[in-house]
Amino acid sequence: MQKSDEPRQAGAEAAVASLAEAISIMARLRAPGGCPWDREQSFDTIKRYTLEETYEVFDAIERRAWPDLKDELGDLLLQVLFYAQMAAEAGYFDIADVAASLNAKLVRRHPHVFPVEGKLADATDADAVLRNWEQIKRDEKSANGSTHTDESEARSASALDEIPRSMPAAMEARKLGSKAAKVGFDWPNVEGLFAKLQEEIVELKAEMGRSEDTKQACVEEELGDLLFTVVNLSRHLKVDAESALRAANAKFRARFRTMEARAGGYDALTSHTPAELDVLWNRAKRSTQPVPDGPKA
Repeated sequence: MQKSDEPRQAGAEAAVASLAEAISIMARLRAPGGCPWDREQSFDTIKRYTLEETYEVFDAIERRAWPDLKDELGDLLLQVLFYAQMAAEAGYFDIADVAASLNAKLVRRHPHVFPVEGKLADATDADAVLRNWEQIKRDEKSANGSTHTDESEARSASALDEIPRSMPAAMEARKLGSKAAKVGFDWPNVEGLFAKLQEEIVELKAEMGRSEDTKQACVEEELGDLLFTVVNLSRHLKVDAESALRAANAKFRARFRTMEARAGGYDALTSHTPAELDVLWNRAKRSTQPVPDGPKA
């Protein structure tokens, strides 16, 4: 082995040892005499924790808090170990099967890195890599056959079926729009989306004028259309809607916190008129506005 490979090999061996220990700990927690809370969990009860841990990873990345990210990635890994342990107990698969499946997929979907029949695939840029990845996914699905068990579902099979309904709505909307765009079903430019936004706003206002017995359902539908259009606008602008909204949330938090401080606390805000609250908000907005780059004094 070349000397330059020794640190990499040592790191891999340390990782294997640590992961083996984590797998063993997880099995012990779920075993008779282990942790009562861990033992009573199921796939369904753990789901919400998986989503929470994923967003905590996002938060650590956005804050550039690398020690926190290390801990949050560990918490996310715990979710994987938890699911795999429960699956092993049920006889479905184990963590080794999970890793083996991932390894095979990574090699299979990177023919530009791992030769297929001694030949490397062409992939001159990231776009070409993505095209290869999508084509290989389609080939895999064709080879595996349809996963539908219901005859009516099989008849209505769609390319959109590969996008899980369980993912966050903004992510699902982006993926749906992106999938449709690959066959040319998309707005030709950003201006078309701005026009669509105006159209959806008009339709939403119209539904708000309905009688009370039908108003709420129609308003919800039109608001959903408006949000779907906003997400697709973000896709055209090459902006991640989830990240943009999280940034807006953080900005609102900072400005509202400034309002609270200047008013003397959250409860003190209730004694202010709407006009006074607007004044406080505008002051907070000015004080938290980022300073534009410019010549340094």
